[in-house]
Amino acid sequence: MAAPSPGYSVTIRLKTPAGFSVTSEVVAAAGQADAQITAVDVVESHPDSMVIDLTANTSSPDHVEQVTAAVSSVPGVEVEHVSDRTFLIHLGGKLEVVPKLELRNRDDLSRAYTPGVARVSKAIAADKSLARNLTVKRNTIAVVSDGSAVLGLGNIGPEGALPVMEGKAALFKQFADVDAWPVCLDTQDTDEIVMIVKALAPVYGGVNLEDIAAPRCFEIEARLREELDIPVFHDDQHGTAIVVLAALNNALRVVGKKIEDIRVAISGVGAAGNAIIQLLQASGVSHIVAAGRAGIVARDHEHSDPHRKWIAEHTNPENLTGTLSDAVRGADVFIGVSAPNVLTEADVESMADQAIVFALANPDPEIDPALAAKHAAVVATGRSDFPNQINNVLAFPGVFRGLLDAGVSDVTDEMLVASADAISGNVSDDQLNSSYIIPSVFDRDVARDVAEAIVAVAHRNGSADTTAERTAR
Repeated sequence: MAAPSPGYSVTIRLKTPAGFSVTSEVVAAAGQADAQITAVDVVESHPDSMVIDLTANTSSPDHVEQVTAAVSSVPGVEVEHVSDRTFLIHLGGKLEVVPKLELRNRDDLSRAYTPGVARVSKAIAADKSLARNLTVKRNTIAVVSDGSAVLGLGNIGPEGALPVMEGKAALFKQFADVDAWPVCLDTQDTDEIVMIVKALAPVYGGVNLEDIAAPRCFEIEARLREELDIPVFHDDQHGTAIVVLAALNNALRVVGKKIEDIRVAISGVGAAGNAIIQLLQASGVSHIVAAGRAGIVARDHEHSDPHRKWIAEHTNPENLTGTLSDAVRGADVFIGVSAPNVLTEADVESMADQAIVFALANPDPEIDPALAAKHAAVVATGRSDFPNQINNVLAFPGVFRGLLDAGVSDVTDEMLVASADAISGNVSDDQLNSSYIIPSVFDRDVARDVAEAIVAVAHRNGSADTTAERTAR
């Protein structure tokens, strides 16, 4: 059984006989069923009975049923209700719109709405660039998804994707004070998605593409970047690549290797794998071998997918063929963005000394981290219950904070590399070790430093809008 997690936290309301011993029996029964008890609260108390809320972390819906059965088996105890605490926090959604100003009287109303708003509207109509500073466009982005590739869930459609996009929007606000709104589209047609996002663009200062299946995501991003005058960022690609590079920078510090000297094996050649390869190359990695479901991507194979063809032409300098095991043998670094349990303990053992393993498939990684750690010097996953979590939240809030503050329309490799360097720079020499190569997702300095790095790059390449920066939040 998996370890209990806050993601499966429940509150079980119980009616019990009065007395101290029955509460102890209930707690003992839940503990014997492997529940991780976090609270016991008396809701009501009467001379001969009580109502108790038992709150506990469990590992799955089946485990909830086991715990419920265990506590209900205590003599005299009745289960009145079981509340899933994860579902409870989603009631009514996780977002709301709150005005920034209080409309207290007629004067306020005259300025915020009619007749005063007409003057602002006319000014923007005469110069559309003014919308950047005089509307929500200045600090608002769209989180756009078609629900076709939701992490760990697959093609679940726009309604199923909406809670994920709401959560993403909440993270933007929490970590970087960026106002974000979920835009879940009931189409998976590339042309329609491009058309809809273009039509919505006047409201937003940027577009974060999310959970759109490959290879359509590549074309959608490329076309929107070409046709819009606001930044477009596909987090599944570039957010992942940024945090992977940041973690790799520090892992290499731990093992004493230089990025230009390493051999990298990558499992997964979809959206994330493609972006990781490009960013590693922009950072100086010259020897990369990538493998997909059919094995190593090599130049003498037929590739109908243009993105896989690009990988074949720009990686695998020795033109190796074979399986993932062949790609990994002798490599300094393994990066997995693919599927569970595709890497074996023997594969890790075949890697170079002081190997680095990033097994990032979620929720189940390419290899059990404990097995990988038997032979690798540094191990990271995408999970929060192991050390070294590679989590995109370290990147995307700060990236958009910087893009909005700089007023830029293009997202460049230089910005992505600078973002990675800013993240890795938040782990000092005194903090660095094999179990701490990446800062905490709750480190508030990270988003600020990433944003500042983006703005600095925009200044260096001359793309920064200094007017936008003077009025940035």
